[in-house]
Amino acid sequence: MGTSLALQVVRVSLNDGTKSAYRGSVRPYVNFSAEQDADLLNKAMKGFGTDEDMVLMLLSARSNEQRQQIKATFKTAYGKDLVSTLKSELGGLFENLIVALMTPPTSYDALQLHKAIKGVGTEDDVLIEIMASRTGEQIKDIVKVYEKEFNEKLEEDIRSDTSGHYQRLLVILLQASRQEGVDEENVEKDAKVRSEDDLYAAGEGRFGTDEDQFITILGRRSAEHLRKVFDAYKKLYDADMEDSVEGETSGNLENLLLAVGKDLRLIRRAGTDDDTLTRIMVSRSEVDMLDIRACFKKTYGASLRTTIQEDTTGDYQKALLYLCGAGD
Repeated sequence: MGTSLALQVVRVSLNDGTKSAYRGSVRPYVNFSAEQDADLLNKAMKGFGTDEDMVLMLLSARSNEQRQQIKATFKTAYGKDLVSTLKSELGGLFENLIVALMTPPTSYDALQLHKAIKGVGTEDDVLIEIMASRTGEQIKDIVKVYEKEFNEKLEEDIRSDTSGHYQRLLVILLQASRQEGVDEENVEKDAKVRSEDDLYAAGEGRFGTDEDQFITILGRRSAEHLRKVFDAYKKLYDADMEDSVEGETSGNLENLLLAVGKDLRLIRRAGTDDDTLTRIMVSRSEVDMLDIRACFKKTYGASLRTTIQEDTTGDYQKALLYLCGAGD
């Protein structure tokens, strides 16, 4: 595998506010028939060998809701669990990707968070990516599913594995209480809380009470409101809010502040992080993959499709390219 694609991406969610209604690369299949698809999958996995091309072309061209209907129909028609059957027929990275596609989005997010927290160490990139990019309603659903599937409370698990201001912002996001729309009266006030005189205690290198207030603002304001706050900050101080955050914070707190406040980023580095690549391609294919592709090209000077082709192989590569969508 190549070394140019990796834990990367996603300068998207809050950029210009002018996106069309649908920016995903995968749409619900128009002439959908769960019965026909279940039959095709059964034939693809029947007898000697498996028609991997049929599996990947069919499942990557259906929405997650349609995949759940196929799964239910397959069970009724053939008395077998589709996911278990796919696991027995496939292998490696391709199997992981297909199983991810077959998992309901909320269950998938809950599982990824559980693995990130309960594994060896804490995978903070996963916490940041999911908590910063999901809507309030999605987070509420994740919290419910997490407790149902793992008999544990997500907030308690996050508190046990994090600390400080980073923990505080994660917990605020977990409350799923971000406002809707723009509070015009508070845009300039929110921008001023980021003033160096008020916020960063004269070179002392520590956070004061205004930092708590800033974290609360980022955790509770809407994306639309924060866009206006960033614009107001630029006019007030002739500086970008992101530069101020990067200059005054570091580590997980910096990454989470940037992700919530402006964009969601995965950092390009040597090697391909296939867990991250799979998670992004699966979870964003019906949300904003077209924006991810555009921002990837702007940031790295290469198309996401070309980079996937250079850094991955086989059926895994083919499935990723289907999820990426046609063109650049």
